[in-house]
Amino acid sequence: MLCAQLLFPLSLFLGLSATVEVQRPRGVPLSKRQFYEEGKPFTCLDGSRTVPFDRVNDDYCDCKDGSDEPGTAACPNGSFHCTNAGHRPAFIPSSRINDGICDCCDTTDEYNSGATCKNTCREMGRRERESLQKLAEITKEGFLLKQQLIEEAKRKKEEKQSKLTELQAGKRDVEEKVEALRTVKETAEQPEKEAKERHLKAWEEQKAVIRMEKDKAKMAEAFLELDDDADGYVSVAELQSHAELDPNSDGSLTEEEVQGLLGGADKVDTSSFENIWGNLKDKYVSESQAENPSSLETAPEETKEPVTDNESEPYPEDDIGVEEDDEEEEDDDDDTHEDFEDKPQTSTQTPERSDKDEEAMPPYDAETQSLIDAAQKARDDFEESERALREIDDQVKNIEKELSFDFGPSAEFTYLYSQCYELTTSEYIYKICPFNRVSQKPKFGGSETNLGSWGSWAGPDDNKYTVMKYEHGTGCWQGPSRSTTVKLTCGKETTVTSTSEPSRCEYLMEFTTPAVCQEPLPVNVVHVDGHSDHVEL
Repeated sequence: MLCAQLLFPLSLFLGLSATVEVQRPRGVPLSKRQFYEEGKPFTCLDGSRTVPFDRVNDDYCDCKDGSDEPGTAACPNGSFHCTNAGHRPAFIPSSRINDGICDCCDTTDEYNSGATCKNTCREMGRRERESLQKLAEITKEGFLLKQQLIEEAKRKKEEKQSKLTELQAGKRDVEEKVEALRTVKETAEQPEKEAKERHLKAWEEQKAVIRMEKDKAKMAEAFLELDDDADGYVSVAELQSHAELDPNSDGSLTEEEVQGLLGGADKVDTSSFENIWGNLKDKYVSESQAENPSSLETAPEETKEPVTDNESEPYPEDDIGVEEDDEEEEDDDDDTHEDFEDKPQTSTQTPERSDKDEEAMPPYDAETQSLIDAAQKARDDFEESERALREIDDQVKNIEKELSFDFGPSAEFTYLYSQCYELTTSEYIYKICPFNRVSQKPKFGGSETNLGSWGSWAGPDDNKYTVMKYEHGTGCWQGPSRSTTVKLTCGKETTVTSTSEPSRCEYLMEFTTPAVCQEPLPVNVVHVDGHSDHVEL
C-alpha cells in the first residue's frame, strides 16, 4: 500500500508542464483560497470573529487560531504554507518565517529577512521523482512476482491436499495391515512362550540334579576329610578342628557348639552325616582349599626353576613347542590375560569356569528354535508395519499443520514456510524462519537465543498482513520474555534488511518480500482537489 501511495505524488510531478497562477494571500494553501476573498471581510477559520480583509497578514494576530496571519510570524500558533512548486507542498510553523533560515525549498518563507536562499524545489523534485520511479518499478516487478507466488501457492496447496487424501487412504490400509500382523505376532508368540518355558523348566530340573550330585560329592569329600582316624565316624573332637564352623563367630568352637552342629550326638556315621550336612556346608572349608594359597605362592618359583638352572639355550623346536603350548593355554583362558608366570593361577580358576559352563543353559532344540525364529519374524514384520504407520502419521500431521496456517488472502506468503533468512551484524547473526521462530546468535561463538516463536499477524485492521508477531522467546534477566515484531515491505528480493531493539527484550526486524507488493495505481492520478499542480504566489 505504501508503494502505491508514493506513486500518487509522482503523477503530480509528471504534470508540472501545465501550471496555473492563482492569486491569494501569502502562506495560504490552494485548498483554503476560498476563505480569503479580497475586498470581503475575513472570518477566522475557527469562527471566533470577523475582521476587515486588510487585517490579513498585517503582522498583528487577530484570530485565536492564527488564521488571519498565514504569511507572518505574528501568531504563535499559526502555520505557513510552502508552495514548493516542482516538489512537495509543505507547512511550517509561522515562527520560522523570516528567521534567516530557508525552510521552504522555494525560499518563500524568507521574503523579508535578507537571507540568501536558493530555490531547490525542482532539483529536489527531480530526485524524488527518480526515487519514486524506481520504487514504482520495484512495486511493479514485485507485484508480478507476487502473482507468480500466488499461482505457485495454489498449485502447492492442491498438491498437499491431494497428498493428504492419498496418505489418509493409505493409512487405513496400513492400519489394517498392522492389526493383521499383530494377530500373526501374538499367534506366533504363544507357542514360542510355551516352548521356552518347557526348555527352561527342563533346564532348571537338570540344574537341580547337577547341584544335588555336586552337593553329595562335596559332602562325601568332607566326611572323608573330617574322619581323621578313618573309623567311619566324624566325632566332636574331629570337627572341633574346623574353627570356621563356629556358630557365634567368637573365635572358639566349644564342645557344646560342635554337638549342636552334630544334632546333639557325639559322633555321626555317613548316613547321619547326610542329615547334619546342612549345618556345615555353608561354612565348611575343605582342607584342599585351605592349602591352595601356599601352593599358589610357590608355584611361580617352581615353574621358573628349570629355566634358571638351565644355562644352555633350548633347541628351536623345543622353544616353539613351549610357545605353542602357552598360546593354547592363553586361548583357553577367556577371562584373564596374565603372563607365563601367572599360568598356575589360571589352573585354579578352571573349576570355576567349568561350574559356570555347566550352569549355562544349553541351546534350544531344533523345534523350539524354529518356533523362536518364526515368532521373531512375526515381530519384525509387525514392527516394520508400525514404523510405516508412524511415518504416515507424521506426514499427515505436518501437512495438516502447514494447511492450517494463514498465509495471506491469496496464500502469497506460502513460499516462506520452512525457509530461513539471516542477517549478520557486527555482533550477532539474526535468523528468521517465518511462521516458526526468530533467533539471535553471537557472531564469534556462543549459544543461540530464542527471540520469539510465531504468534500471529499484527498489522493494522485494513492490512494485517504487513506485520508479523513472534512471542514467548527466551526470558530476559529479571525481565519479560523476548519478542520480535517483523515489519514487511515490498521488494523484489526476500531478505532481512535491518534489526534493532527499540525496547528491552523487544526486537524489531525489517523484512522485504514480493508478497506484500500491491498493484500499482495508474499514472494519470489527479490531486484530491481536482487540480494537477499549481505554482502558488
